Amino acid sequence: MGGKKVCIVGSGNWGSAIAKIAGSNAAQLSTFENQVNMWVLEEEVGGRRLTDIINTEHENVKYLPGHKLPPNVGVDEGPDGLRLISDIIHEKLGIEMSVLMGANIANEVAAEKFCETTIGCKNTQHGQTLKELMQTPNFRVTVVQEADTVEICGALKNIVAVGAGFCDGLGYGDNTKAAVIRLGLMEMIGFAKLFCKGPVSPSTFLESCGVADLITTCYGGRNRKVAEAFAKTGKSIEQLEKEMLNGQKLQGPQTSAELHRILKSKNVVEKFPLFTAVYQICYEGKPVTDVIKCLQNHPEHK
Repeated sequence: MGGKKVCIVGSGNWGSAIAKIAGSNAAQLSTFENQVNMWVLEEEVGGRRLTDIINTEHENVKYLPGHKLPPNVGVDEGPDGLRLISDIIHEKLGIEMSVLMGANIANEVAAEKFCETTIGCKNTQHGQTLKELMQTPNFRVTVVQEADTVEICGALKNIVAVGAGFCDGLGYGDNTKAAVIRLGLMEMIGFAKLFCKGPVSPSTFLESCGVADLITTCYGGRNRKVAEAFAKTGKSIEQLEKEMLNGQKLQGPQTSAELHRILKSKNVVEKFPLFTAVYQICYEGKPVTDVIKCLQNHPEHK
């Protein structure tokens, strides 16, 4: 049998960064086929199709400019966007799913600056295969079995980052942001314990997918940046997304809305005041200063 086929679905900032790593490793390892296909939602950049630019110049000039992709990474065009939620993909395609989350800001990964990441994989053999594909000297991979917890960390950290951005926009300092990170982590753990189907270990939150990703997102991510601008300018989240993100999407506010519906249906809204405050500020017109009231009255202090 030949090597395993590798495909990247999506070609945004992160998709292009991980394609650089996976493409380089696949070209060197007999475990994998040399050709790595990347699916792209077609758009025009400077009058040219983005797929043509990537295939001829080996660079995603819109979402990851300045970083060349390996020559064995080519483009397949996908017709629709994709919600990267492992359960939905599993249900639709009937394939086994694993997840990768970590303190991995895409530009730094592409620039080969040292970082760590976490793969959540219930199948030990598959986890080691994925580690072989992804790991480099500057992209170190840890595999854990609690895939649900790893994925939940990756979603919930974006809500916390919005709260951190609100505090930055209001002019509060690092002490306040540290409180947002700590209380946000407590709410992440609490949510995982309530809603994860499998076991939830505190040690998973000490991996890169947990506290490390939370820290880097609250200091360097797009959710923090846009939330800070929201607090300073009074512009809508939708307007700031268009002005600031060059076609990328903001995850935190939308995730807070989805989460709020779940919390409300289970009558546990009061147990997650930071998540709730972010939702109410983004969608119900509550003042940004409510995020500080939320911290002052958080049940962790009682």
